[in-house]
Amino acid sequence: MDSGQNDHLRVSDAERAKVGQLLERAVSEGMLTLDEFTQRYDAALAARTRGELRVVLADLPMAVTAAPRPAPEVLRGRMSSIVRRGQWTVAPVLQLNTRMCSTTLDFTSAVLPGPLVEIVIDDYCSSTELIVPSTATADLNGVDAVAGSATVKVRTSPPSQQLHLIVRGRVRMGSVTVRHPFGSWLRRLHGSR
Repeated sequence: MDSGQNDHLRVSDAERAKVGQLLERAVSEGMLTLDEFTQRYDAALAARTRGELRVVLADLPMAVTAAPRPAPEVLRGRMSSIVRRGQWTVAPVLQLNTRMCSTTLDFTSAVLPGPLVEIVIDDYCSSTELIVPSTATADLNGVDAVAGSATVKVRTSPPSQQLHLIVRGRVRMGSVTVRHPFGSWLRRLHGSR
């Protein structure tokens, strides 16, 4: 970001989104905790000028903007089903490319790369279920649903220290749902007695 002379200029939603992506990258590289991410992300969303946005990134090294993003693991399905359960190893970025497909990604026993996992969806006429542990949170604000649905049945904030899913992309005539395992509310209820 420019420093100094342009600090008074108003910022666009695209500039706020870019800063949000840089903050997400800083979390995935261990430069920020999820609490710091939440505070800074909220400040970025509220920023009106470039100076206010610059403050959000001020103490992060320039390497954050230049660091290569991890290569996504691509899961592709055509008129089939994709299932990941048990102790599967999760990549920091998952890319789902599905057409008339049923996808289930169960993160409850998965080996995670860190507390933040990004999922990029390009879906047509499919259903996607993301099953997360009871402590997990998810953000589906980046999902563009066209004649479809994006449903979050878990907490959205503050971001979980164990697992926070950031899901973005497009769902056309399909659905994406983030939920806890069936019966988890019963286990929590039974455990509290």
